[in-house]
Amino acid sequence: MKKIIQRILEFSLVGKIALIVIGFFIVLAIFSSQLSHYPYDLPSGAALQPPSREHWMGTDDLGIDIWAQLCYGARVSIMVGFTTAFLSVAGGGLVGVCAGYYGGKIDGWMMRLTDLMMIIPQLPMMIVLGAFFGPSLKNIIFVLTLFSWTAPARIVRSKVLSIKEEKYILVAKSYGAGFFYMIQKHFLPQTFSLMMVSFIQLISRAIVAEAGLSFLGLGDPTSKSWGLMLNHGMAFRGIYFTDFWKWWILFPLVCILTMVLAVSFVGKEIERKEVSSYGKTTTKG
Repeated sequence: MKKIIQRILEFSLVGKIALIVIGFFIVLAIFSSQLSHYPYDLPSGAALQPPSREHWMGTDDLGIDIWAQLCYGARVSIMVGFTTAFLSVAGGGLVGVCAGYYGGKIDGWMMRLTDLMMIIPQLPMMIVLGAFFGPSLKNIIFVLTLFSWTAPARIVRSKVLSIKEEKYILVAKSYGAGFFYMIQKHFLPQTFSLMMVSFIQLISRAIVAEAGLSFLGLGDPTSKSWGLMLNHGMAFRGIYFTDFWKWWILFPLVCILTMVLAVSFVGKEIERKEVSSYGKTTTKG
């Protein structure tokens, strides 16, 4: 815990601000029902009201409070982002460790599968699979994870290949250390920082992808994500000939952009720290 706090304190000003922004959205997601006085799925006033004291960010065409939808949408979007990133890093990390540790045909087959998944046009396939499996959060997470594990797999494999011939690894193997013991004691500690960088990067990617799929109408209609809010607003005929877009579309769009930028900046900070620490280690060696 002390190391984590120390690393955060070493962030640049931009990194610290980005971390505060992420914290704000996480608080918004956790306490969404407490932070909004109105339900996110039921009308609470007249339709298409501009921002006011009663409705801070106005209402949509059904009279549902925009602020309440944004609060709940933060929960959905962040949950999809974090879950997809975790599953992708866990699955991709395991594939990378297996490929790097065993080598030979196992490595060859796993890397061919990884290469195949990387060359497939991802967005069209996501749209097709999303339409095939049907609109639900579970299906969106599954589809996003299916196309997100390849980068962690290649990164972890490269790291395992570079350390598996180290003396302490060879000694552990000579004493009969099993595969899962090697993962727990050696490979996971050595690759954890790299997987954290991938995890952060995949969060922003998943949030954007979920927003895109929901915007196209492939999201769960019962879950008010930010992307679904955009889809609902854009479907309103002639919205750009009115002032409604200023609160109905602009607010969720700003939330998506702000969250993605904040996560990207934090990822860059972590990556920069890892590169500098690796450089210091190499210099000492």
